[in-house]
Amino acid sequence: MIQIPARGTRPAAIAATGLRKSYGDKTVLDGIDLHVPAGTVFSLLGPNGAGKTTTVQILSTLIAADAGQVCVAGHDLAAAPDSVRSAIGVTGQFSAVDKLLTAEENLRLMADLRHLGKAAGRRRAAELLEAFGLAEVARKVAMTFSGGMLRRLDLAMTLMGGPQVIFLDEPTTGLDPRSRRAMWSVIRELVADGVTIFLTTQYLEEADQLADRIAVLDDGKLVAEGTAHELKRLVPGGHIRLEFTDQAGFERAARTLGEVTRDEEALTLRVPGDGGVRSLRSLLDRLDAQAIEVGGLTVHTPDLDDVFLALTGQTLPTQHKEPVR
Repeated sequence: MIQIPARGTRPAAIAATGLRKSYGDKTVLDGIDLHVPAGTVFSLLGPNGAGKTTTVQILSTLIAADAGQVCVAGHDLAAAPDSVRSAIGVTGQFSAVDKLLTAEENLRLMADLRHLGKAAGRRRAAELLEAFGLAEVARKVAMTFSGGMLRRLDLAMTLMGGPQVIFLDEPTTGLDPRSRRAMWSVIRELVADGVTIFLTTQYLEEADQLADRIAVLDDGKLVAEGTAHELKRLVPGGHIRLEFTDQAGFERAARTLGEVTRDEEALTLRVPGDGGVRSLRSLLDRLDAQAIEVGGLTVHTPDLDDVFLALTGQTLPTQHKEPVR
């Protein structure tokens, strides 16, 4: 596996070593290791059938692993599963909301399951309804809600017990771009409050926007792990685009830099590079040494789609992309 070491000394909210799971002769997880620092977003990417949901189910105590050691929120998964359950929340691919109940009733039901007590449960429900923008529809039945509202209510129910670690298994699947961005905002606020998020997603832009670290799972094995920027630098194709205001500067730069792609009409040069600060500084120093003026420059690096294709040989489903503001 290609692994780029994490910086910093945050304690692990999730640590797994040698995690294995098989169904008959089908190996779903083949000895994966995970280290998720507390108070961060860790995203697990992979094509359908790669083992993402199985990983979440094991870490959240829903199914047992065949082998491996796991520690979640400071508790050993095998020795103290009840302690793990009390410290986590899980929002799966499909909403756990009872659509025949109101938003408030769903939250109070979850409060009862968490043994919060009647008064404490009501207070917590009111806080979450307000925090998730659902206060005005608190007494409406959930079947009248949009997909985005249902997902927000689902996540609010997960938060009823004040979990330290939240597993989000493809939480924005099927949401429109506006609802997806609203969910991203909620996730960022949770992390700012110290919650750890373990996110599986098929939306590469989602991982790019949210994750502190990303791991790519393919055929039951982790094939790469690092920040989005670090993973993008693993894939060739990065370049710097230089723009010039006159033909003379354009020609001098082309001679100075050597291996470039020329666009005569636009007066631009495409220079291969990894997009790093060091290579950019070296390029500008070479131009400055020859007193060559550059009208503008842009740095282009491969995106996570390129990384995913290079590492797995597959592409994820096409998604509607909008600029994130």
